[in-house]
Amino acid sequence: MMKSVSGLRWAVLFLLLTAGALFPAFAAAETVIRIGGSGGALCTMKRLAKAFTRSHPGVRFQVLPSLGSSGGIKALMNGALDLALSGRPLKDDEKGKGAAEIEYARTPYVFVAHKKVAASAVTTRELELIYGGQMQAWPDGSRIRLVIRPEGDSDTKLLRSISPAMDQAVRSAIGRTGMNFAVTDQDSIEMVVKVPGSLGGATLSQIMTEKPPVKVLTYNGVKPDVKAMVKGRYRLSKPLYLITMKKSAAAARKFAAFVKSPAGRRILANYGNQPL
Repeated sequence: MMKSVSGLRWAVLFLLLTAGALFPAFAAAETVIRIGGSGGALCTMKRLAKAFTRSHPGVRFQVLPSLGSSGGIKALMNGALDLALSGRPLKDDEKGKGAAEIEYARTPYVFVAHKKVAASAVTTRELELIYGGQMQAWPDGSRIRLVIRPEGDSDTKLLRSISPAMDQAVRSAIGRTGMNFAVTDQDSIEMVVKVPGSLGGATLSQIMTEKPPVKVLTYNGVKPDVKAMVKGRYRLSKPLYLITMKKSAAAARKFAAFVKSPAGRRILANYGNQPL
């Protein structure tokens, strides 16, 4: 099974986090808040961090490359991060180690395709057939190339929850050879951008902040947006969590409070989120 955090990402993480040790005089001049985890929330968090530093000039942020939810939580527990971003709630064993979750927003989960795909919509029945392998071509006859996430990923669990038939279809897709597997949210979007005929998933928040050149599909006749999600017409969404530890620094806790403040909520709402 693929690991949620590759060796290369851990190497990048190590280099970034040891920068303070290489330049101690610079590091001592300011407070650094290190954030990482679920890739879909990273760009929104950068915007929140920029707003926070305007009223806290002594604070600097390191927003690290995508580690995935589990990778971010693991890095937080190991002391490599001050805050982790997650697309899933904490597990019992993670809570037992002192981690605490703050659910700060929900965002629609959307289906995205390569920009040249000859389709603008998808239904649950079509997804069941596509993931199950019975529907292999777009309306123009070009091949559908699925972008799949690992079995334990929160996106995979969301897809499997759509229907009993979808549960079986996703299981089938994961087990087929030659599939396009993406470990993180950024990997997934990059693959959809590059692979002709591709079909994958993302959060609306990621689409609105990163602006990748992909086609966002309507689902069961409904355009994915926050208003439709809140009214219950668009039924697929992902929760977003900030994860802290009991020993998290005061500055990190202040930033977590800012995310939930009126100013933070406005930023979240501007980028495809329902603030909570």
